[in-house]
Amino acid sequence: MVFGFIVVILTGTALLMLPVSSSTGKGITFTDSLFMSTSAVCVTGLACIDPGTSLSVFGKIVLAVLIQAGGLGITVIGVILIIAAGGRLSMGNQRLIKESLNLNSGRDLSRVIAGVAYMTILFETAGAALSYITFYRDYGTLDAVGISVFHSIASFNNAGFDILGDFRSLTDYNRDIWLCIVTSVLIIAGGIGFFVFSELKEKKSFRRWSLHTKIVVTVTLFLIIAGTLLIKLSEGSGASWLESYFQSVSSRTAGFATLPTGDMSNAGLLVLMVLMFIGASPGSTGGGIKTVTAFVIFKRIVSVILTRHCSAFRRNISDKTVMKSFTVAAMALSVIITAAFLMSLTEPDFSMQEIVFEVVSGFTTTGLSMGITPELCVLSKIVLVFTMFIGRLGPLTIATIWLNRELSDVKYSEEDVMIG
Repeated sequence: MVFGFIVVILTGTALLMLPVSSSTGKGITFTDSLFMSTSAVCVTGLACIDPGTSLSVFGKIVLAVLIQAGGLGITVIGVILIIAAGGRLSMGNQRLIKESLNLNSGRDLSRVIAGVAYMTILFETAGAALSYITFYRDYGTLDAVGISVFHSIASFNNAGFDILGDFRSLTDYNRDIWLCIVTSVLIIAGGIGFFVFSELKEKKSFRRWSLHTKIVVTVTLFLIIAGTLLIKLSEGSGASWLESYFQSVSSRTAGFATLPTGDMSNAGLLVLMVLMFIGASPGSTGGGIKTVTAFVIFKRIVSVILTRHCSAFRRNISDKTVMKSFTVAAMALSVIITAAFLMSLTEPDFSMQEIVFEVVSGFTTTGLSMGITPELCVLSKIVLVFTMFIGRLGPLTIATIWLNRELSDVKYSEEDVMIG
Protein backbone atom coordinates (compact mmCIF):
# COMPACT_ATOMS: atom_id res chain seq x y z
CA MET A 1 0.00 0.00 0.00
CA VAL A 2 2.82 2.39 0.89
CA PHE A 3 4.68 1.54 -2.31
CA GLY A 4 1.50 2.08 -4.34
CA PHE A 5 1.00 5.58 -2.92
CA ILE A 6 4.64 6.47 -3.66
CA VAL A 7 4.30 5.31 -7.29
CA VAL A 8 1.11 7.32 -7.80
CA ILE A 9 2.64 10.43 -6.20
CA LEU A 10 5.75 10.25 -8.39
CA THR A 11 3.65 9.62 -11.50
CA GLY A 12 1.50 12.64 -10.67
CA THR A 13 4.65 14.69 -10.10
CA ALA A 14 5.98 13.79 -13.54
CA LEU A 15 2.66 14.65 -15.20
CA LEU A 16 2.37 18.00 -13.44
CA MET A 17 5.91 18.91 -14.53
CA LEU A 18 4.92 18.61 -18.19
CA PRO A 19 4.51 21.96 -20.00
CA VAL A 20 0.99 20.92 -21.02
CA SER A 21 -0.03 20.87 -17.32
CA SER A 22 0.83 24.53 -16.83
CA SER A 23 -1.36 27.43 -17.92
CA THR A 24 1.76 29.26 -19.09
CA GLY A 25 3.19 26.29 -21.00
CA LYS A 26 6.49 26.51 -19.10
CA GLY A 27 5.91 23.62 -16.73
CA ILE A 28 5.96 23.54 -12.93
CA THR A 29 9.08 23.01 -10.83
CA PHE A 30 9.82 19.58 -9.38
CA THR A 31 9.31 20.71 -5.77
CA ASP A 32 5.96 22.36 -6.48
CA SER A 33 4.82 19.40 -8.60
CA LEU A 34 5.82 16.96 -5.86
CA PHE A 35 4.04 19.05 -3.25
CA MET A 36 0.82 19.33 -5.29
CA SER A 37 0.86 15.64 -6.24
CA THR A 38 1.39 14.56 -2.63
CA SER A 39 -1.30 16.93 -1.40
CA ALA A 40 -3.75 15.53 -3.98
CA VAL A 41 -2.98 11.83 -3.44
CA CYS A 42 -3.07 12.33 0.33
CA VAL A 43 -6.37 14.23 -0.17
CA THR A 44 -5.01 17.17 1.80
CA GLY A 45 -5.73 20.29 -0.25
CA LEU A 46 -2.71 22.41 0.71
CA ALA A 47 -1.51 24.22 -2.41
CA CYS A 48 1.81 25.94 -3.02
CA ILE A 49 0.57 27.18 -6.41
CA ASP A 50 -2.90 28.38 -7.34
CA PRO A 51 -4.64 25.45 -9.10
CA GLY A 52 -7.17 27.79 -10.70
CA THR A 53 -4.68 30.03 -12.49
CA SER A 54 -1.45 28.00 -12.63
CA LEU A 55 -2.82 24.74 -14.04
CA SER A 56 -4.16 24.11 -17.53
CA VAL A 57 -7.23 22.00 -18.20
CA PHE A 58 -4.95 18.96 -18.50
CA GLY A 59 -3.25 19.84 -15.22
CA LYS A 60 -6.60 20.15 -13.46
CA ILE A 61 -7.69 16.75 -14.81
CA VAL A 62 -4.44 15.21 -13.52
CA LEU A 63 -5.09 16.79 -10.11
CA ALA A 64 -8.67 15.45 -10.04
CA VAL A 65 -7.49 11.93 -10.95
CA LEU A 66 -4.86 12.04 -8.20
CA ILE A 67 -7.49 13.15 -5.68
CA GLN A 68 -9.77 10.29 -6.74
CA ALA A 69 -6.94 7.77 -6.50
CA GLY A 70 -5.98 8.99 -3.06
CA GLY A 71 -9.56 9.12 -1.81
CA LEU A 72 -10.50 5.62 -2.91
CA GLY A 73 -7.12 4.30 -1.80
CA ILE A 74 -4.53 2.40 -3.78
CA THR A 75 -5.67 -0.89 -2.24
CA VAL A 76 -9.28 -0.41 -3.33
CA ILE A 77 -8.27 0.64 -6.84
CA GLY A 78 -6.00 -2.40 -7.13
CA VAL A 79 -8.78 -4.77 -6.10
CA ILE A 80 -11.24 -3.11 -8.50
CA LEU A 81 -8.79 -3.60 -11.40
CA ILE A 82 -8.15 -7.24 -10.45
CA ILE A 83 -11.89 -8.00 -10.19
CA ALA A 84 -12.61 -6.15 -13.46
CA ALA A 85 -9.93 -8.21 -15.20
CA GLY A 86 -11.51 -11.43 -13.95
CA GLY A 87 -8.68 -12.22 -11.55
CA ARG A 88 -8.94 -13.74 -8.09
CA LEU A 89 -7.29 -12.88 -4.81
CA SER A 90 -5.56 -15.46 -2.65
CA MET A 91 -6.70 -15.92 0.94
CA GLY A 92 -3.48 -14.37 2.20
CA ASN A 93 -3.91 -11.28 0.02
CA GLN A 94 -7.54 -10.95 1.06
CA ARG A 95 -6.50 -10.96 4.72
CA LEU A 96 -3.86 -8.27 4.12
CA ILE A 97 -6.30 -6.11 2.14
CA LYS A 98 -8.95 -6.39 4.84
CA GLU A 99 -6.41 -5.34 7.46
CA SER A 100 -5.34 -2.35 5.35
CA LEU A 101 -8.99 -1.32 4.96
CA ASN A 102 -9.68 -1.94 8.67
CA LEU A 103 -12.37 -4.49 7.77
CA ASN A 104 -13.94 -7.19 9.86
CA SER A 105 -12.58 -10.49 8.58
CA GLY A 106 -16.11 -11.82 8.12
CA ARG A 107 -17.04 -9.34 5.43
CA ASP A 108 -17.11 -10.35 1.77
CA LEU A 109 -14.31 -8.34 0.14
CA SER A 110 -15.79 -8.21 -3.38
CA ARG A 111 -19.11 -6.97 -2.04
CA VAL A 112 -17.41 -4.29 0.06
CA ILE A 113 -15.28 -3.03 -2.83
CA ALA A 114 -18.30 -2.95 -5.13
CA GLY A 115 -20.18 -0.96 -2.50
CA VAL A 116 -17.32 1.52 -2.19
CA ALA A 117 -17.23 2.05 -5.97
CA TYR A 118 -21.02 2.40 -6.17
CA MET A 119 -21.17 4.91 -3.31
CA THR A 120 -18.35 6.98 -4.81
CA ILE A 121 -19.98 7.17 -8.25
CA LEU A 122 -23.41 7.93 -6.77
CA PHE A 123 -22.33 10.76 -4.49
CA GLU A 124 -19.86 12.37 -6.88
CA THR A 125 -22.32 12.32 -9.79
CA ALA A 126 -25.11 13.77 -7.65
CA GLY A 127 -22.74 16.32 -6.14
CA ALA A 128 -21.55 17.51 -9.55
CA ALA A 129 -25.12 17.87 -10.82
CA LEU A 130 -26.27 19.80 -7.74
CA SER A 131 -23.17 22.02 -7.65
CA TYR A 132 -23.70 22.89 -11.31
CA ILE A 133 -26.86 24.80 -10.35
CA THR A 134 -24.72 27.34 -8.48
CA PHE A 135 -21.65 27.48 -10.72
CA TYR A 136 -23.75 27.84 -13.88
CA ARG A 137 -24.82 31.31 -12.69
CA ASP A 138 -21.23 32.59 -12.63
CA TYR A 139 -19.49 30.61 -15.39
CA GLY A 140 -20.21 29.39 -18.89
CA THR A 141 -21.70 25.98 -19.47
CA LEU A 142 -18.43 24.09 -20.10
CA ASP A 143 -16.54 25.88 -17.33
CA ALA A 144 -19.42 25.26 -14.91
CA VAL A 145 -19.42 21.54 -15.77
CA GLY A 146 -15.66 21.26 -15.21
CA ILE A 147 -15.74 23.20 -11.94
CA SER A 148 -18.73 21.20 -10.66
CA VAL A 149 -17.12 17.83 -11.40
CA PHE A 150 -13.81 18.88 -9.83
CA HIS A 151 -15.57 20.38 -6.81
CA SER A 152 -17.63 17.23 -6.27
CA ILE A 153 -14.56 14.97 -6.42
CA ALA A 154 -12.62 17.23 -4.06
CA SER A 155 -15.55 17.50 -1.64
CA PHE A 156 -16.44 13.81 -1.41
CA ASN A 157 -12.79 12.83 -1.06
CA ASN A 158 -12.27 15.52 1.59
CA ALA A 159 -9.46 17.10 -0.45
CA GLY A 160 -10.30 20.82 -0.26
CA PHE A 161 -8.76 21.89 -3.57
CA ASP A 162 -10.60 24.52 -5.58
CA ILE A 163 -10.00 25.76 -9.13
CA LEU A 164 -11.82 29.07 -8.74
CA GLY A 165 -8.55 31.00 -8.67
CA ASP A 166 -6.62 33.29 -6.29
CA PHE A 167 -6.85 30.79 -3.40
CA ARG A 168 -10.41 32.01 -2.73
CA SER A 169 -11.75 28.57 -1.82
CA LEU A 170 -15.51 29.08 -1.23
CA THR A 171 -15.33 32.53 0.40
CA ASP A 172 -17.30 33.99 -2.54
CA TYR A 173 -20.13 31.55 -1.73
CA ASN A 174 -20.19 31.99 2.05
CA ARG A 175 -23.87 32.96 1.92
CA ASP A 176 -24.92 30.49 -0.79
CA ILE A 177 -27.01 28.09 1.28
CA TRP A 178 -27.45 25.64 -1.59
CA LEU A 179 -23.76 25.16 -2.37
CA CYS A 180 -22.76 25.10 1.30
CA ILE A 181 -25.31 22.39 2.09
CA VAL A 182 -24.43 20.30 -0.99
CA THR A 183 -20.71 20.56 -0.23
CA SER A 184 -21.14 19.77 3.46
CA VAL A 185 -23.23 16.68 2.68
CA LEU A 186 -20.52 15.43 0.30
CA ILE A 187 -17.87 16.05 2.97
CA ILE A 188 -19.85 14.25 5.68
CA ALA A 189 -20.66 11.32 3.37
CA GLY A 190 -17.01 10.92 2.40
CA GLY A 191 -15.77 11.40 5.95
CA ILE A 192 -18.20 9.10 7.73
CA GLY A 193 -16.77 5.97 6.14
CA PHE A 194 -17.97 3.65 3.37
CA PHE A 195 -18.82 0.82 5.73
CA VAL A 196 -20.76 2.94 8.20
CA PHE A 197 -22.84 4.33 5.35
CA SER A 198 -23.52 0.80 4.13
CA GLU A 199 -24.73 -0.26 7.57
CA LEU A 200 -26.92 2.82 7.89
CA LYS A 201 -28.57 1.87 4.61
CA GLU A 202 -29.12 -1.76 5.61
CA LYS A 203 -30.10 -1.30 9.26
CA LYS A 204 -32.61 1.43 9.98
CA SER A 205 -32.78 0.92 13.77
CA PHE A 206 -30.16 2.44 16.08
CA ARG A 207 -30.27 -0.69 18.24
CA ARG A 208 -29.18 -2.88 15.33
CA TRP A 209 -26.14 -0.78 14.51
CA SER A 210 -22.70 -2.09 15.39
CA LEU A 211 -20.75 -0.38 18.16
CA HIS A 212 -18.45 1.15 15.54
CA THR A 213 -21.34 2.77 13.66
CA LYS A 214 -22.94 4.05 16.86
CA ILE A 215 -19.68 5.72 17.89
CA VAL A 216 -19.04 7.22 14.43
CA VAL A 217 -22.52 8.70 14.07
CA THR A 218 -22.66 9.99 17.66
CA VAL A 219 -19.21 11.60 17.59
CA THR A 220 -19.75 13.06 14.11
CA LEU A 221 -22.99 14.76 15.14
CA PHE A 222 -21.44 15.98 18.39
CA LEU A 223 -18.40 17.48 16.64
CA ILE A 224 -20.52 19.23 14.00
CA ILE A 225 -22.80 20.81 16.61
CA ALA A 226 -20.04 21.61 19.12
CA GLY A 227 -17.77 22.97 16.39
CA THR A 228 -20.52 25.20 15.03
CA LEU A 229 -21.29 26.66 18.46
CA LEU A 230 -17.62 27.19 19.37
CA ILE A 231 -16.72 28.85 16.05
CA LYS A 232 -19.74 31.13 16.29
CA LEU A 233 -18.81 31.97 19.89
CA SER A 234 -15.18 32.63 18.91
CA GLU A 235 -15.88 34.75 15.84
CA GLY A 236 -19.06 36.50 16.99
CA SER A 237 -20.53 38.75 14.30
CA GLY A 238 -17.56 37.93 12.06
CA ALA A 239 -19.15 34.60 11.17
CA SER A 240 -22.75 33.77 10.34
CA TRP A 241 -24.37 30.56 11.56
CA LEU A 242 -24.05 29.12 8.03
CA GLU A 243 -20.34 29.95 7.93
CA SER A 244 -19.81 28.51 11.40
CA TYR A 245 -21.61 25.29 10.47
CA PHE A 246 -19.73 24.90 7.20
CA GLN A 247 -16.36 25.59 8.80
CA SER A 248 -17.12 23.05 11.54
CA VAL A 249 -17.84 20.37 8.92
CA SER A 250 -15.00 21.31 6.58
CA SER A 251 -12.25 21.62 9.18
CA ARG A 252 -12.41 17.90 9.96
CA THR A 253 -10.12 17.11 6.96
CA ALA A 254 -12.04 18.66 4.03
CA GLY A 255 -10.23 22.01 3.93
CA PHE A 256 -12.76 24.21 2.12
CA ALA A 257 -13.18 27.63 3.66
CA THR A 258 -16.05 30.10 3.65
CA LEU A 259 -14.20 32.17 6.27
CA PRO A 260 -10.70 33.60 5.60
CA THR A 261 -8.67 31.41 7.95
CA GLY A 262 -5.94 34.02 8.36
CA ASP A 263 -8.48 36.52 9.73
CA MET A 264 -9.94 34.23 12.40
CA SER A 265 -9.40 34.81 16.12
CA ASN A 266 -6.93 32.77 18.19
CA ALA A 267 -9.83 30.95 19.83
CA GLY A 268 -11.34 30.13 16.45
CA LEU A 269 -8.01 28.80 15.14
CA LEU A 270 -7.65 26.61 18.23
CA VAL A 271 -11.11 25.14 17.62
CA LEU A 272 -10.16 24.40 14.00
CA MET A 273 -6.92 22.68 15.05
CA VAL A 274 -8.75 20.45 17.54
CA LEU A 275 -11.32 19.49 14.91
CA MET A 276 -8.54 18.87 12.36
CA PHE A 277 -6.62 16.70 14.80
CA ILE A 278 -9.67 14.49 15.47
CA GLY A 279 -10.54 14.34 11.78
CA ALA A 280 -12.93 11.99 10.01
CA SER A 281 -13.88 8.37 10.69
CA PRO A 282 -12.03 5.08 10.02
CA GLY A 283 -12.46 3.63 6.55
CA SER A 284 -13.26 7.04 5.07
CA THR A 285 -11.50 9.45 2.71
CA GLY A 286 -10.56 11.78 5.57
CA GLY A 287 -7.54 12.01 7.86
CA GLY A 288 -6.80 12.89 11.48
CA ILE A 289 -6.53 10.42 14.34
CA LYS A 290 -10.18 9.55 13.58
CA THR A 291 -13.41 10.00 15.55
CA VAL A 292 -13.42 6.49 17.02
CA THR A 293 -9.85 6.91 18.26
CA ALA A 294 -10.71 10.16 20.04
CA PHE A 295 -13.85 8.59 21.52
CA VAL A 296 -12.00 5.53 22.86
CA ILE A 297 -9.31 7.74 24.44
CA PHE A 298 -11.98 9.89 26.09
CA LYS A 299 -13.91 6.87 27.38
CA ARG A 300 -10.72 5.28 28.73
CA ILE A 301 -9.78 8.44 30.62
CA VAL A 302 -13.28 8.66 32.08
CA SER A 303 -13.23 4.97 33.05
CA VAL A 304 -9.91 5.43 34.88
CA ILE A 305 -11.22 8.46 36.77
CA LEU A 306 -14.44 6.64 37.73
CA THR A 307 -12.68 3.26 38.23
CA ARG A 308 -15.00 1.51 35.78
CA HIS A 309 -14.58 -0.73 32.76
CA CYS A 310 -14.03 1.08 29.46
CA SER A 311 -17.37 0.65 27.74
CA ALA A 312 -19.84 2.38 25.45
CA PHE A 313 -23.43 1.63 24.46
CA ARG A 314 -23.43 -1.43 26.76
CA ARG A 315 -20.37 -2.93 25.10
CA ASN A 316 -16.87 -3.25 26.58
CA ILE A 317 -13.98 -1.84 24.56
CA SER A 318 -11.00 -4.21 24.43
CA ASP A 319 -7.61 -3.33 25.89
CA LYS A 320 -6.05 -3.83 22.45
CA THR A 321 -8.34 -1.18 20.96
CA VAL A 322 -7.54 1.20 23.81
CA MET A 323 -3.79 0.65 23.38
CA LYS A 324 -4.07 1.12 19.63
CA SER A 325 -5.96 4.40 20.10
CA PHE A 326 -3.41 5.87 22.49
CA THR A 327 -0.57 4.72 20.21
CA VAL A 328 -2.10 6.43 17.16
CA ALA A 329 -2.64 9.68 19.10
CA ALA A 330 0.88 9.63 20.56
CA MET A 331 2.43 9.00 17.15
CA ALA A 332 0.35 11.79 15.62
CA LEU A 333 1.53 14.27 18.24
CA SER A 334 5.13 13.14 17.75
CA VAL A 335 5.00 13.73 14.01
CA ILE A 336 3.33 17.13 14.44
CA ILE A 337 5.86 18.28 17.04
CA THR A 338 8.81 17.08 14.93
CA ALA A 339 7.52 18.71 11.74
CA ALA A 340 6.71 21.97 13.55
CA PHE A 341 10.24 22.05 15.01
CA LEU A 342 11.86 21.51 11.61
CA MET A 343 9.70 24.18 9.97
CA SER A 344 10.48 26.59 12.80
CA LEU A 345 14.15 26.23 11.83
CA THR A 346 13.53 26.77 8.12
CA GLU A 347 10.85 29.49 8.47
CA PRO A 348 12.00 31.93 11.19
CA ASP A 349 9.85 34.75 9.77
CA PHE A 350 6.54 32.98 10.42
CA SER A 351 4.90 32.81 13.84
CA MET A 352 4.65 29.54 15.77
CA GLN A 353 0.87 29.71 15.41
CA GLU A 354 1.10 29.83 11.60
CA ILE A 355 3.62 26.98 11.48
CA VAL A 356 1.73 24.70 13.88
CA PHE A 357 -1.55 25.36 12.07
CA GLU A 358 0.08 24.48 8.73
CA VAL A 359 1.64 21.29 10.13
CA VAL A 360 -1.59 20.13 11.80
CA SER A 361 -3.48 20.83 8.57
CA GLY A 362 -0.92 18.86 6.55
CA PHE A 363 -0.72 15.88 8.90
CA THR A 364 -4.49 15.58 9.25
CA THR A 365 -4.86 15.94 5.45
CA THR A 366 -7.18 18.90 5.92
CA GLY A 367 -5.76 21.59 3.66
CA LEU A 368 -6.77 24.69 5.59
CA SER A 369 -4.03 27.31 5.65
CA MET A 370 -3.37 30.72 7.14
CA GLY A 371 -1.98 31.74 3.76
CA ILE A 372 1.68 30.84 4.18
CA THR A 373 1.87 27.75 1.93
CA PRO A 374 2.92 29.54 -1.31
CA GLU A 375 5.66 31.42 0.60
CA LEU A 376 7.34 28.36 2.11
CA CYS A 377 10.93 27.55 1.16
CA VAL A 378 11.89 24.29 -0.54
CA LEU A 379 12.93 22.58 2.72
CA SER A 380 9.63 23.47 4.40
CA LYS A 381 7.69 22.09 1.44
CA ILE A 382 9.64 18.83 1.67
CA VAL A 383 8.88 18.64 5.41
CA LEU A 384 5.17 19.09 4.65
CA VAL A 385 5.34 16.49 1.87
CA PHE A 386 6.56 13.88 4.37
CA THR A 387 4.06 15.11 6.96
CA MET A 388 1.13 14.72 4.56
CA PHE A 389 2.34 11.29 3.46
CA ILE A 390 2.73 10.05 7.04
CA GLY A 391 -0.64 11.56 7.94
CA ARG A 392 -2.35 9.67 5.12
CA LEU A 393 -0.67 6.33 5.80
CA GLY A 394 1.36 6.52 8.99
CA PRO A 395 -0.43 6.32 12.34
CA LEU A 396 -2.90 3.54 11.60
CA THR A 397 -0.58 1.59 9.30
CA ILE A 398 2.44 1.74 11.59
CA ALA A 399 0.35 1.06 14.70
CA THR A 400 -1.22 -1.96 13.00
CA ILE A 401 2.19 -3.32 12.02
CA TRP A 402 3.52 -2.94 15.54
CA LEU A 403 0.48 -4.09 17.46
CA ASN A 404 -0.15 -7.15 15.27
CA ARG A 405 3.26 -8.62 16.06
CA GLU A 406 3.54 -11.55 18.40
CA LEU A 407 4.72 -10.72 21.91
CA SER A 408 8.26 -11.68 22.82
CA ASP A 409 8.70 -14.86 24.84
CA VAL A 410 10.67 -12.88 27.42
CA LYS A 411 8.52 -11.56 30.26
CA TYR A 412 10.01 -9.61 33.14
CA SER A 413 8.68 -9.13 36.66
CA GLU A 414 6.49 -6.08 37.23
CA GLU A 415 7.44 -3.02 39.25
CA ASP A 416 5.34 0.08 39.86
CA VAL A 417 6.47 3.60 38.89
CA MET A 418 5.07 6.94 40.03
CA ILE A 419 2.63 8.55 37.58
CA GLY A 420 1.28 12.10 37.66
